[in-house]
Amino acid sequence: MKYDLYKDDLLNICRTASISELDDLCSDIRLFLVDKVSKTGGHLASNLGIVELTVALMRVFDCPRDKIVYDVGHQTYVHKILTGRAAGFDTLRQYKGMSGFPKSRESEYDVYDTGHSSTSVSAAFGMAMARDLAGDDYNVTAVIGDGSFTNGIVYEALNNIGSYQTNVNIILNDNGMSISRNVGALSKYLNKIRSSRKYDETKASVKSALNSVPVVGGVISKGLRNSKEKLKYSVLGEEGHLIEDFGIKYFGPVDGYDIQQMAEIIQAAAEYKGPTLIHVITTKGKGYEWAQKYPRKFHGISSFDPKTGEVLSKGGGPSYSKVFGEKLTELAGKNDKIAAVAAAMGTATGLMPFYEAHTDRYFDVGIAEEHAVVFAAGLAKAGYLPVVAIYSTFLQRSFDYLLEDVALQGLHVIFAVDRAGLVGADGETHHGQFDLSYLGMIPGMTVLAPADGKQLGEMLEFAVSIKGPVAIRYPRGSSEGNHLRIRSFKGGNSLIREGSDVTILAVGAMLDEALRAAEILAEGGINAAVVNAAVVKPLDLSWEDIGTQLVVTLEDNVMTGGFGERFTSEFRECGYDIINIAIPDRFIEHGDIPSLRRECGIDAVSVADRIKDYFERKA
Repeated sequence: MKYDLYKDDLLNICRTASISELDDLCSDIRLFLVDKVSKTGGHLASNLGIVELTVALMRVFDCPRDKIVYDVGHQTYVHKILTGRAAGFDTLRQYKGMSGFPKSRESEYDVYDTGHSSTSVSAAFGMAMARDLAGDDYNVTAVIGDGSFTNGIVYEALNNIGSYQTNVNIILNDNGMSISRNVGALSKYLNKIRSSRKYDETKASVKSALNSVPVVGGVISKGLRNSKEKLKYSVLGEEGHLIEDFGIKYFGPVDGYDIQQMAEIIQAAAEYKGPTLIHVITTKGKGYEWAQKYPRKFHGISSFDPKTGEVLSKGGGPSYSKVFGEKLTELAGKNDKIAAVAAAMGTATGLMPFYEAHTDRYFDVGIAEEHAVVFAAGLAKAGYLPVVAIYSTFLQRSFDYLLEDVALQGLHVIFAVDRAGLVGADGETHHGQFDLSYLGMIPGMTVLAPADGKQLGEMLEFAVSIKGPVAIRYPRGSSEGNHLRIRSFKGGNSLIREGSDVTILAVGAMLDEALRAAEILAEGGINAAVVNAAVVKPLDLSWEDIGTQLVVTLEDNVMTGGFGERFTSEFRECGYDIINIAIPDRFIEHGDIPSLRRECGIDAVSVADRIKDYFERKA
């Protein structure tokens, strides 16, 4: 490697080095990324695709005075390397290590924390307006991918920006895909622009011909610049209209691997009086054979062999997502009213078998979770049974529509709430630690939580058979538990272990922690019963008659509004003492699940300690 990414002043190199030297820097960064991410896992393909663009941004802008807001944040590894954090990649996404997303607490160069898609344009516009109000003159730029560009909040922002005409720059990083294949009219529109060179070729041809005419040719060429918009529209037809109809100056499409050209256009956009959008064409996974060939696999990947691209096996059984997808496909084969709805995450949520078997009943709406829920409400109203598969953290975006469009009408929509609880390395923005709170408060919503994959399949069958909205929330990872087989789910809860001193009501995937805690307690002479609390809502009224002195609720959700609080509110007069154990009411950083559970006090040892402390105080 030509550059020492740990010690060299990379920002100064970006600003002063020749283009050939910057090409060498980009090569070094790619080698570094493949090496480091192969060990820790992370978001590789998106970062490989944006290396030159990030270098070009740093060549033009004076960061951190100039502000760059990266949408989602999957693609900020290059930004972190250039801003002096190469050493952090040894602990990337690990417990107490460097985050895989922008974090303002981590660096002054991370000007805005992101994690969910499509917020960068609104945030950058807010920063630009604050700059104007303060009478300052720094640049503000949003970097957003074409997948994120499908979300409605982007168009709300563009509409607002166009009306104010302040200086804010938008970089559309167009690699033709998000996590799943991009869908919809906007994707087709961008593809049309991406594949067309008519305007650029025509403009170059006209300019060259005119400049060859003696005396007057140059004058005519200069005059034609005033008519370039008419030329653009006459040649491109509908292409180029959408952005400029918002009142935003459009530049592009631009080659995302030509640093010189990008830097020149970024500089021109920065000097333009008014809002701009630069349309940059990139390739996800650029420069690493396996990531370029399989960009979805390398979007977010665990540790892998850099020579073969093969993921290093961690063992374990089938994931909850896989079990869900296969079971739903089976059910849809028996019921032609079942439809599946995804929000750009069909592969990640396990729906590809459904798509292959029932293509006409599979709907991927793009990164548009709010639309997904209302669309599903329309399907249900017209007699179909939609199953909406969305990560817990992303379903938060749709809360109003869960209330107003689904629950208020009592519609039979099933929500497969994937990645519930603590998800691990992605951290605060991706933990599903709030779903029991926001789902539990919705009137008429049935909320289920499986303890393993078999129970998830049975819950899906049950959800199909009942009426009204149903949410089934389940964690990331292996669906195999350490507990013995639970009796078949028929709509109720199961006593897994009998005990006379304390009863632990374990929500869903917390069952194994509860059983281990019971074993620890037994060593100290405390006899603990454990209940598989599979039905979170409605509350099981038979719990009024629990016969132990103490009842402990255990959940991987925040305390406020969660299962434990609602249990206590309902049963506080029943004669037993109650302890609620849940995730603390704060945002939880990234790390491995066992470490995070210990930190939150919801692991077996912590649960046992809380219970032992109770009995010691009583004694």
